[in-house]
Amino acid sequence: MRAVAVLAVVLYHSDLVTGGYVGVDVFFVLSGFLITGLIWDELSSTGSVALGQFYARRARRLLPAALVVLVVTAAASVAVLSPLQARSVLKDAVAAILYSSNYRFAVLETDYLATEAPSPLQHFWSLSLEEQFYLLWPLLIVMGGVGWRWWRRRPPLGGSQVVPHRLRLITIIGTLGAASFAASWRLTSTDQPWAFFSLPTRAWELGAGGLIALTATGLRRVPRQAGVLLGWAGLATVIASIVVFSDTTHFPGIAALAPVLGTSAVLIAGCVSPGTGANRLLTVRPLPSIGRISYGWYLWHWPLLVLGAAAAGRRLDGLESAALVAAGGLLAMATVRLVEEPVRFAPALVRRPRRSVAIACVATATTALLIGVLSLGLPPLQGGTVAAPLQALGGHPPPTTAATVAPDAPLAAPLPSDAQQRVTAAVAAAMTSSGVPMNLTPPLSGANRDRAAPFVDGCSNSYTDAAVRSCVYGDPSGQASIVLFGDSHAAQWFPPLNRLAIQRHWRLVVLTKATCPPLQLRVYSPVLRRPFRECTSWRDSVVQRIAKEQPLLVVLGAARHYDEQYGFDVFSPEWLDGLATMVSQVAATGPSTLVLGPTPKPAVNVPDCLSRHLRTAGACTTGTTTAVSATGAAAERRAVTAAGGSYVDISSWLCTADQCAAIVANLLVFRDDNHLTTSYTDWLTPLLAQEIDLAVSNPAPLDKGTLQPTDGAQPAPRTARPR
Repeated sequence: MRAVAVLAVVLYHSDLVTGGYVGVDVFFVLSGFLITGLIWDELSSTGSVALGQFYARRARRLLPAALVVLVVTAAASVAVLSPLQARSVLKDAVAAILYSSNYRFAVLETDYLATEAPSPLQHFWSLSLEEQFYLLWPLLIVMGGVGWRWWRRRPPLGGSQVVPHRLRLITIIGTLGAASFAASWRLTSTDQPWAFFSLPTRAWELGAGGLIALTATGLRRVPRQAGVLLGWAGLATVIASIVVFSDTTHFPGIAALAPVLGTSAVLIAGCVSPGTGANRLLTVRPLPSIGRISYGWYLWHWPLLVLGAAAAGRRLDGLESAALVAAGGLLAMATVRLVEEPVRFAPALVRRPRRSVAIACVATATTALLIGVLSLGLPPLQGGTVAAPLQALGGHPPPTTAATVAPDAPLAAPLPSDAQQRVTAAVAAAMTSSGVPMNLTPPLSGANRDRAAPFVDGCSNSYTDAAVRSCVYGDPSGQASIVLFGDSHAAQWFPPLNRLAIQRHWRLVVLTKATCPPLQLRVYSPVLRRPFRECTSWRDSVVQRIAKEQPLLVVLGAARHYDEQYGFDVFSPEWLDGLATMVSQVAATGPSTLVLGPTPKPAVNVPDCLSRHLRTAGACTTGTTTAVSATGAAAERRAVTAAGGSYVDISSWLCTADQCAAIVANLLVFRDDNHLTTSYTDWLTPLLAQEIDLAVSNPAPLDKGTLQPTDGAQPAPRTARPR
């Protein structure tokens, strides 16, 4: 079963199966079965548990290979990745050393099933979770089996024995397991990273194996033929999970029952009818041999795949992935022979558990020291100069961080007539900048976390959400409202819209969904590997919600770097017709519409590139003709205006005629390879306000409220005029 588990994981990471991540769940059940059985046998036979020997055995089994892989991966990351990425990997390494990787990734809200740029040490989350289990589980078994009062007055090993209480321990583990499963079920829907990575939400899987170990004696009374059938059913369930599940499965939650119960069934069959049925199949070569190297193979394959893709600068093809996975198997074999077994079975360590623990502590500290030395060799993430902060565009003070700008800071009155010229001049001046300033906002180290509130609050719909999940910002009690509608490129404009909504006492309704452009056209989802039905259903529901909301304005935003894998071409006649149709449908419900033009697409991940070019930031700019299609934007403008909407081409807010900026003065423009930072969009608030005023003042079929102008004058009632 270890072989089945590791094969599932490596095939999943090689994109050969869609649900191979359940191999980790198989490992958890096996660990719970093995560890519980070992501890219970010792407790039953001796009346006590030698915890020192237990922890020493775990250290000799797990630490040697893990520390070797950590050091090699950290060094390779420094050599291959950008300084920004390498720093993050070294932090991951420290978390792995401290057995807290799972909580680091949970705090970072990592989506294990959909991470675009995964850490080469991301797979250490499961090892950290198991180490936490190994630390706490023996204490639970001892306390549950013999009671705290006896344990506090326990006799020395070899003294008077006690009879452990099996039923009481089964009850305790069953109760804790039920609570753990309930928490996993709940958090999978509300906070998936914590459901996926945390020990409390995964403990039930380990506990399932433990319950089988505790009931193994009674299971032998089950009819042999029933055990054979159960074994086949269990193995089939595990394999079905590996093949049928995908990155879009709500996991762990209810779905995790399949691999957990399937593995449990195989284990029960092994107790009932060993050597028959599915259990006999699992002894066929080379499965036992693969099982023996499964731990090392698990450790090696993932860094090879991630760093291999980083070194190639592209996604690996199937043959390349297979070659690297095979190389991981060879490294695992070498690690078992040269590292694991010599340490695990060293007579001097086996006889003296304290020496094992002491050496483990020294080895861990040495590894941490090596990681620290590697981090000292990385360049700083800022240049040696200080940029003059951007001057406000007649609105709020220029941002120092996204959080320090008061959201209700009033716009200056009136908006300077040269605001656009000042933006153009600032962008042009950025092209002559020589390096990354020390006062860059946000700093490179925090760029990947610089996301608008809807992303953080869970208000942006995920891939499989079909129902409208809207959140109201701005002034929730406001009489008038505006709607932000689109994909993540719409959500990036939340900061200026929220500022305006608070200031003008508007409700801001956010209706955004991942990779679902606000156009009436069919979308194929490469993530779901099927037609994106959820997108179609969601868009239709949004139009209905807009009709019910009756807003002043609907702002539509979409990425323009969708490619053929989504089933359409951006700026094609199909795209333009879909955009015009959506604008017409929204306008027919009453509000004005404003379509945001294309966000220029950098050719690189801007923060990563800047971390490599601290003194030559210009190396991270992208040619304007490469970053944005002027002809495509012009075609969109014609389609939108013909459909009765307004259109704003934002390219001049980021680009000159030749280049698109990566940094403007002290502001970082992009947080990745396509999204704008909150600081930069916040600085542009006055320009967006001007476009909103123009859009709302266009003829409209209904009178939806009042507009507070930017010049500070008293708001005038809007007059309803036919389009």
